[in-house]
Amino acid sequence: QVQLVESGGGLVQPGGSLRLSCAASGFIFSMYAMGWYRQAPGKERELVAHVVSLNGLTNYKDSVKGRFTIPRDDAKSSLYLQMTSLKPEDTAVYYCWTNYGGGHWGQGTQVTVSS
Repeated sequence: QVQLVESGGGLVQPGGSLRLSCAASGFIFSMYAMGWYRQAPGKERELVAHVVSLNGLTNYKDSVKGRFTIPRDDAKSSLYLQMTSLKPEDTAVYYCWTNYGGGHWGQGTQVTVSS
């Protein structure tokens, strides 16, 4: 059974940093692409960052380039989203995703950027 469990969300002031974590189980983590998506109220879910397996090639939503990174630790079956210089428009529920088995999602973690 595939499980993706996110953690690390919370309330942060503009300009602050957060690190999200995603603990994966139920599949061979190192073999599959992983990603972070987010969904703000009233908006569609959107891709934030994506990392492929093997070579670790990454891509990012334009608005987060230079501020977010998406490291993965295959030995720990874990994915991270390091977020810096956070802005109010980054406020959303953030979801971990894998392309294993046609796609699976975590339950999401709330990130709120506000003073």
